[in-house]
Amino acid sequence: MTEWRKSSRSGSLENSDCVEVADLNGAIGIRDSKAPGIGHLRISAESFADLLDRVKRDRFDIAAVIIIE
Repeated sequence: MTEWRKSSRSGSLENSDCVEVADLNGAIGIRDSKAPGIGHLRISAESFADLLDRVKRDRFDIAAVIIIE
């Protein structure tokens, strides 16, 4: 069974906006913690590391992100 986890900084409130991540045998799964049954995004571990690096260095352009609802 896949173990999904969320950041300790996301808070413990049910209404906290966060994502969960999981190790998917060499890839990383990312899903919405409020709607885990909808599915998840699967990206390579390398791409996930690059994403984290950009976020940590504040080089992630949030305006460029496409939101799908």
